[in-house]
Amino acid sequence: MSTPDRKAYIAAVKCLRKLPTKSDQSWAPAAKSRFDDFVAVHVNQTMYIHGNGLFLTWHRYFIWAYEQALRNECGYKGYQPYWNWFAHTDNIYESPVFDGSDTSLGGDGEFFAHNGSLAGARTIVIPSGNGGGCIKSGPFANTQANFGPISPGMQGFTNLAADITDYNPRCLRRDISPYIPKKWFTTANLLNVTISAGSRTHRAFWTEIQGRYPDGFLGLHTSGHYTMGGDATDLYSSVNDPAFWLHHAMLDRIYWIWQTLHPDEANKVAGTLTLQNRPPTRGATIDEVLDVGVNGKKVRIRDMFDTLGGSPLCYIYL
Repeated sequence: MSTPDRKAYIAAVKCLRKLPTKSDQSWAPAAKSRFDDFVAVHVNQTMYIHGNGLFLTWHRYFIWAYEQALRNECGYKGYQPYWNWFAHTDNIYESPVFDGSDTSLGGDGEFFAHNGSLAGARTIVIPSGNGGGCIKSGPFANTQANFGPISPGMQGFTNLAADITDYNPRCLRRDISPYIPKKWFTTANLLNVTISAGSRTHRAFWTEIQGRYPDGFLGLHTSGHYTMGGDATDLYSSVNDPAFWLHHAMLDRIYWIWQTLHPDEANKVAGTLTLQNRPPTRGATIDEVLDVGVNGKKVRIRDMFDTLGGSPLCYIYL
Protein backbone atom coordinates (compact mmCIF):
# COMPACT_ATOMS: atom_id res chain seq x y z
CA MET A 1 0.00 0.00 0.00
CA SER A 2 1.12 3.54 -0.66
CA THR A 3 1.61 5.93 2.25
CA PRO A 4 -1.65 7.81 1.52
CA ASP A 5 -3.54 4.50 1.26
CA ARG A 6 -2.16 3.32 4.60
CA LYS A 7 -3.12 6.57 6.28
CA ALA A 8 -6.62 6.39 4.78
CA TYR A 9 -7.04 2.87 6.13
CA ILE A 10 -5.82 3.85 9.60
CA ALA A 11 -8.17 6.84 9.62
CA ALA A 12 -11.12 4.59 8.74
CA VAL A 13 -10.27 2.15 11.54
CA LYS A 14 -10.07 5.04 14.01
CA CYS A 15 -13.40 6.31 12.70
CA LEU A 16 -15.01 2.92 13.34
CA ARG A 17 -13.67 3.03 16.88
CA LYS A 18 -15.51 6.34 17.45
CA LEU A 19 -18.89 5.47 15.95
CA PRO A 20 -21.57 4.37 18.45
CA THR A 21 -22.27 0.70 18.92
CA LYS A 22 -25.26 -1.03 17.34
CA SER A 23 -25.12 -3.99 19.74
CA ASP A 24 -27.79 -4.72 22.33
CA GLN A 25 -26.15 -3.79 25.63
CA SER A 26 -27.84 -6.66 27.44
CA TRP A 27 -25.98 -9.00 25.06
CA ALA A 28 -22.69 -7.12 24.78
CA PRO A 29 -22.27 -4.57 27.60
CA ALA A 30 -18.59 -4.08 26.68
CA ALA A 31 -19.46 -2.85 23.18
CA LYS A 32 -18.97 0.91 23.09
CA SER A 33 -18.25 1.46 19.39
CA ARG A 34 -18.85 -0.02 15.95
CA PHE A 35 -15.38 -1.56 16.18
CA ASP A 36 -16.48 -3.24 19.39
CA ASP A 37 -19.51 -4.68 17.58
CA PHE A 38 -17.09 -6.88 15.64
CA VAL A 39 -15.24 -7.87 18.80
CA ALA A 40 -18.57 -8.71 20.45
CA VAL A 41 -19.79 -11.13 17.80
CA HIS A 42 -16.42 -12.91 17.71
CA VAL A 43 -16.32 -13.20 21.51
CA ASN A 44 -19.86 -14.56 21.70
CA GLN A 45 -19.38 -17.12 18.93
CA THR A 46 -15.80 -18.22 19.66
CA MET A 47 -16.63 -21.85 20.45
CA TYR A 48 -18.58 -22.23 17.20
CA ILE A 49 -16.30 -20.51 14.67
CA HIS A 50 -12.89 -22.03 15.44
CA GLY A 51 -11.53 -25.53 14.98
CA ASN A 52 -14.69 -26.56 13.16
CA GLY A 53 -16.48 -26.54 9.83
CA LEU A 54 -17.36 -22.83 9.96
CA PHE A 55 -13.85 -21.54 10.63
CA LEU A 56 -12.67 -20.59 7.13
CA THR A 57 -15.90 -19.26 5.66
CA TRP A 58 -17.14 -17.50 8.81
CA HIS A 59 -13.93 -15.51 9.04
CA ARG A 60 -14.04 -14.78 5.31
CA TYR A 61 -17.48 -13.25 5.75
CA PHE A 62 -16.37 -11.46 8.93
CA ILE A 63 -13.50 -9.73 7.09
CA TRP A 64 -15.80 -8.76 4.23
CA ALA A 65 -18.35 -7.26 6.65
CA TYR A 66 -15.59 -5.26 8.36
CA GLU A 67 -14.41 -3.87 5.04
CA GLN A 68 -17.99 -2.86 4.22
CA ALA A 69 -18.25 -0.99 7.53
CA LEU A 70 -15.01 0.87 6.83
CA ARG A 71 -16.31 1.89 3.44
CA ASN A 72 -19.98 2.54 4.07
CA GLU A 73 -19.74 4.08 7.53
CA CYS A 74 -16.32 5.74 7.49
CA GLY A 75 -15.84 6.74 3.85
CA TYR A 76 -12.89 4.44 3.15
CA LYS A 77 -12.25 4.13 -0.59
CA GLY A 78 -9.62 1.41 -0.57
CA TYR A 79 -9.54 -2.31 0.08
CA GLN A 80 -8.89 -4.49 3.11
CA PRO A 81 -5.10 -4.99 3.23
CA TYR A 82 -3.38 -8.18 4.32
CA TRP A 83 -0.20 -8.83 6.29
CA ASN A 84 2.19 -10.91 4.21
CA TRP A 85 3.45 -13.34 6.83
CA PHE A 86 6.40 -14.39 4.71
CA ALA A 87 7.95 -10.92 4.45
CA HIS A 88 10.30 -9.65 7.19
CA THR A 89 10.59 -13.07 8.84
CA ASP A 90 14.22 -12.28 9.70
CA ASN A 91 13.17 -9.10 11.54
CA ILE A 92 9.46 -8.80 12.22
CA TYR A 93 10.05 -5.44 13.91
CA GLU A 94 10.83 -3.98 10.47
CA SER A 95 7.47 -5.05 9.05
CA PRO A 96 5.48 -2.00 7.88
CA VAL A 97 2.58 -3.45 9.86
CA PHE A 98 4.46 -3.37 13.18
CA ASP A 99 7.34 -0.88 12.83
CA GLY A 100 5.62 1.73 15.00
CA SER A 101 5.64 4.42 12.32
CA ASP A 102 2.65 6.65 11.63
CA THR A 103 1.68 4.38 8.71
CA SER A 104 1.82 1.16 10.76
CA LEU A 105 -0.77 -0.46 12.99
CA GLY A 106 1.40 0.31 15.98
CA GLY A 107 4.61 -1.18 17.26
CA ASP A 108 5.49 -3.52 20.10
CA GLY A 109 4.23 -3.21 23.64
CA GLU A 110 6.16 -1.73 26.53
CA PHE A 111 8.47 -4.24 28.15
CA PHE A 112 6.58 -6.40 30.63
CA ALA A 113 8.38 -9.23 32.39
CA HIS A 114 6.45 -12.47 31.86
CA ASN A 115 7.00 -16.15 31.15
CA GLY A 116 6.24 -16.12 27.43
CA SER A 117 3.07 -17.58 25.96
CA LEU A 118 1.39 -20.97 25.83
CA ALA A 119 0.01 -21.64 22.36
CA GLY A 120 -1.71 -24.57 20.67
CA ALA A 121 -4.24 -25.30 23.43
CA ARG A 122 -1.44 -24.47 25.88
CA THR A 123 0.81 -27.26 24.61
CA ILE A 124 3.46 -25.20 22.76
CA VAL A 125 5.74 -22.81 24.66
CA ILE A 126 6.55 -19.51 22.93
CA PRO A 127 9.45 -17.47 24.38
CA SER A 128 8.63 -13.94 25.47
CA GLY A 129 9.64 -11.10 23.20
CA ASN A 130 10.64 -7.56 24.14
CA GLY A 131 7.12 -6.32 24.86
CA GLY A 132 4.04 -7.60 26.62
CA GLY A 133 2.64 -4.29 27.82
CA CYS A 134 0.62 -1.48 26.26
CA ILE A 135 1.36 -0.66 22.61
CA LYS A 136 3.88 2.16 22.89
CA SER A 137 4.21 3.64 19.40
CA GLY A 138 2.34 4.34 16.20
CA PRO A 139 -1.29 5.26 15.47
CA PHE A 140 -2.67 2.75 17.97
CA ALA A 141 -0.39 3.50 20.90
CA ASN A 142 -2.28 3.22 24.19
CA THR A 143 -5.44 2.06 22.42
CA GLN A 144 -8.24 1.03 24.77
CA ALA A 145 -9.65 -2.49 24.61
CA ASN A 146 -13.09 -3.00 26.17
CA PHE A 147 -13.53 -6.77 25.90
CA GLY A 148 -11.41 -9.39 27.65
CA PRO A 149 -8.90 -10.64 28.40
CA ILE A 150 -10.76 -13.94 28.61
CA SER A 151 -8.34 -16.74 27.78
CA PRO A 152 -5.02 -15.17 26.76
CA GLY A 153 -2.11 -17.36 25.76
CA MET A 154 0.40 -14.76 26.90
CA GLN A 155 1.27 -15.26 30.53
CA GLY A 156 1.03 -12.47 33.10
CA PHE A 157 -2.43 -11.03 32.49
CA THR A 158 -3.99 -10.29 35.87
CA ASN A 159 -7.16 -8.36 35.01
CA LEU A 160 -9.23 -11.10 33.38
CA ALA A 161 -12.85 -10.25 32.60
CA ALA A 162 -15.31 -11.90 34.99
CA ASP A 163 -17.62 -12.74 32.07
CA ILE A 164 -16.82 -12.88 28.36
CA THR A 165 -18.96 -9.81 27.58
CA ASP A 166 -18.10 -7.71 30.65
CA TYR A 167 -16.90 -4.14 30.13
CA ASN A 168 -13.25 -4.20 31.18
CA PRO A 169 -11.47 -1.10 29.78
CA ARG A 170 -7.68 -1.35 29.64
CA CYS A 171 -4.83 -0.76 27.22
CA LEU A 172 -4.26 -3.04 24.24
CA ARG A 173 -1.14 -5.14 24.73
CA ARG A 174 1.37 -6.71 22.33
CA ASP A 175 4.44 -8.89 22.62
CA ILE A 176 5.74 -9.19 19.07
CA SER A 177 7.58 -12.48 18.60
CA PRO A 178 10.71 -12.72 16.43
CA TYR A 179 10.77 -16.46 17.18
CA ILE A 180 7.54 -17.53 15.46
CA PRO A 181 8.07 -16.09 11.95
CA LYS A 182 11.44 -17.79 11.65
CA LYS A 183 10.07 -21.13 12.83
CA TRP A 184 6.65 -21.35 11.13
CA PHE A 185 6.36 -18.66 8.43
CA THR A 186 8.52 -20.69 6.08
CA THR A 187 8.44 -21.46 2.37
CA ALA A 188 8.04 -25.14 3.21
CA ASN A 189 4.92 -24.48 5.28
CA LEU A 190 3.46 -22.25 2.55
CA LEU A 191 4.04 -24.90 -0.12
CA ASN A 192 2.65 -27.60 2.16
CA VAL A 193 -0.79 -25.96 2.29
CA THR A 194 -0.89 -24.86 -1.35
CA ILE A 195 0.68 -27.57 -3.53
CA SER A 196 2.11 -30.32 -1.31
CA ALA A 197 0.74 -33.00 1.02
CA GLY A 198 -1.18 -30.61 3.25
CA SER A 199 -3.15 -29.25 0.31
CA ARG A 200 -4.53 -32.33 -1.44
CA THR A 201 -7.91 -32.44 0.29
CA HIS A 202 -10.01 -29.85 2.03
CA ARG A 203 -9.62 -31.71 5.31
CA ALA A 204 -5.84 -31.77 4.97
CA PHE A 205 -5.73 -28.03 4.25
CA TRP A 206 -8.19 -27.26 7.05
CA THR A 207 -6.06 -29.27 9.49
CA GLU A 208 -2.67 -27.87 8.47
CA ILE A 209 -3.73 -24.22 8.36
CA GLN A 210 -5.04 -24.43 11.92
CA GLY A 211 -2.16 -26.48 13.30
CA ARG A 212 -1.39 -29.93 14.65
CA TYR A 213 -0.78 -29.09 18.26
CA PRO A 214 0.01 -32.58 19.58
CA ASP A 215 2.82 -32.69 17.00
CA GLY A 216 4.15 -29.31 18.12
CA PHE A 217 3.08 -27.71 14.82
CA LEU A 218 1.49 -24.32 15.40
CA GLY A 219 0.02 -23.81 11.93
CA LEU A 220 -0.16 -20.54 10.00
CA HIS A 221 -3.34 -19.27 11.66
CA THR A 222 -2.19 -19.60 15.25
CA SER A 223 1.32 -18.45 14.31
CA GLY A 224 -0.06 -15.09 13.21
CA HIS A 225 -1.88 -14.52 16.47
CA TYR A 226 1.16 -15.40 18.55
CA THR A 227 3.50 -13.31 16.40
CA MET A 228 1.43 -10.31 17.48
CA GLY A 229 1.33 -11.60 21.04
CA GLY A 230 -0.45 -9.94 23.94
CA ASP A 231 -4.18 -9.54 23.41
CA ALA A 232 -3.97 -11.23 20.02
CA THR A 233 -3.25 -14.53 21.81
CA ASP A 234 -6.77 -14.55 23.28
CA LEU A 235 -8.94 -16.87 21.17
CA TYR A 236 -12.02 -14.90 22.19
CA SER A 237 -11.06 -11.23 22.10
CA SER A 238 -8.09 -11.14 19.70
CA VAL A 239 -10.19 -8.87 17.45
CA ASN A 240 -9.30 -6.02 19.85
CA ASP A 241 -6.00 -5.73 17.96
CA PRO A 242 -6.47 -3.85 14.66
CA ALA A 243 -3.80 -6.10 13.11
CA PHE A 244 -6.24 -9.03 13.53
CA TRP A 245 -7.89 -7.96 10.29
CA LEU A 246 -4.69 -7.98 8.26
CA HIS A 247 -3.76 -11.36 9.70
CA HIS A 248 -7.11 -12.91 8.82
CA ALA A 249 -7.08 -11.29 5.39
CA MET A 250 -3.80 -13.13 4.78
CA LEU A 251 -5.37 -16.36 6.01
CA ASP A 252 -8.25 -15.79 3.60
CA ARG A 253 -5.73 -15.10 0.83
CA ILE A 254 -4.07 -18.47 1.43
CA TYR A 255 -7.52 -20.10 1.45
CA TRP A 256 -8.31 -18.33 -1.85
CA ILE A 257 -5.03 -19.47 -3.43
CA TRP A 258 -5.68 -23.02 -2.26
CA GLN A 259 -9.22 -22.97 -3.70
CA THR A 260 -7.89 -21.73 -7.04
CA LEU A 261 -5.33 -24.53 -7.18
CA HIS A 262 -7.73 -27.27 -6.01
CA PRO A 263 -11.11 -26.66 -7.68
CA ASP A 264 -12.35 -30.20 -6.99
CA GLU A 265 -11.97 -29.64 -3.24
CA ALA A 266 -12.70 -25.91 -3.12
CA ASN A 267 -16.38 -26.10 -2.19
CA LYS A 268 -16.16 -28.62 0.63
CA VAL A 269 -16.19 -28.35 4.40
CA ALA A 270 -14.57 -30.39 7.15
CA GLY A 271 -15.17 -30.67 10.86
CA THR A 272 -18.21 -30.42 13.08
CA LEU A 273 -20.08 -27.49 14.62
CA THR A 274 -17.99 -27.05 17.77
CA LEU A 275 -14.39 -26.25 18.66
CA GLN A 276 -12.39 -29.48 18.40
CA ASN A 277 -15.78 -31.25 18.46
CA ARG A 278 -16.28 -30.47 22.15
CA PRO A 279 -19.06 -31.14 22.95
CA PRO A 280 -19.56 -33.68 20.15
CA THR A 281 -21.77 -32.40 17.31
CA ARG A 282 -22.73 -33.51 13.82
CA GLY A 283 -20.59 -32.81 10.78
CA ALA A 284 -20.90 -29.36 9.23
CA THR A 285 -22.54 -28.96 5.81
CA ILE A 286 -22.38 -26.22 3.21
CA ASP A 287 -25.82 -25.04 4.34
CA GLU A 288 -24.70 -23.95 7.82
CA VAL A 289 -25.69 -20.37 8.64
CA LEU A 290 -22.94 -17.78 9.16
CA ASP A 291 -24.02 -15.04 11.55
CA VAL A 292 -22.03 -11.83 12.12
CA GLY A 293 -24.71 -10.14 14.21
CA VAL A 294 -25.37 -6.44 13.62
CA ASN A 295 -22.50 -6.37 11.12
CA GLY A 296 -24.29 -8.11 8.26
CA LYS A 297 -27.15 -10.31 7.19
CA LYS A 298 -27.06 -14.06 7.73
CA VAL A 299 -25.60 -16.12 4.89
CA ARG A 300 -24.66 -19.77 4.38
CA ILE A 301 -21.29 -21.44 3.97
CA ARG A 302 -22.12 -22.14 0.32
CA ASP A 303 -22.37 -18.36 -0.28
CA MET A 304 -18.75 -17.85 0.76
CA PHE A 305 -16.92 -20.26 -1.54
CA ASP A 306 -16.76 -18.03 -4.63
CA THR A 307 -15.15 -14.66 -3.94
CA LEU A 308 -16.42 -13.45 -7.32
CA GLY A 309 -19.92 -14.81 -6.78
CA GLY A 310 -21.45 -11.43 -6.06
CA SER A 311 -23.74 -12.73 -3.34
CA PRO A 312 -22.25 -10.83 -1.61
CA LEU A 313 -18.53 -11.33 -2.35
CA CYS A 314 -16.73 -9.69 -5.26
CA TYR A 315 -12.95 -9.63 -4.80
CA ILE A 316 -9.65 -11.31 -5.62
CA TYR A 317 -6.19 -11.20 -4.05
CA LEU A 318 -2.91 -10.08 -5.57
